[in-house]
Amino acid sequence: MHYLIRSFLVWLLFIPMAIANGALRDLVLTSALGDTLGRTVSSLTLSLLIFGLTLLMVDRFGVNTRAGYLVVGAFWLVLTLLFEVSFALLVMGHPMDELLHDYDIFRGRLWLIVLATTFFAPLLAGKMRKRLHTD
Repeated sequence: MHYLIRSFLVWLLFIPMAIANGALRDLVLTSALGDTLGRTVSSLTLSLLIFGLTLLMVDRFGVNTRAGYLVVGAFWLVLTLLFEVSFALLVMGHPMDELLHDYDIFRGRLWLIVLATTFFAPLLAGKMRKRLHTD
């Protein structure tokens, strides 16, 4: 169970990264690239940041099994969804339909890729780290 606490502490680092990424998107990317492309670049950038941080921190989780990494990924996914909905609805005052708009991949919204990265990053990073330690 200690690995959930450790992984939670790593997940907390995603929050300032996501907020800074969103600010960069709103202040720079969408004005330079347009809304759809700006959001696409922002989603891909956040996915890379999440994976990069996970790769750096995965050894600190105290997990070394596929199931353990998937538990961490599922835990992170639930935390992310709870944070996203709470922040968007309660803090930012966005309506639910605006929040759901970001899940529409057919309209160029790639938020689902961020969520998939959040879920699979611990497993993929764990596999990469194991390979690095065995080679």
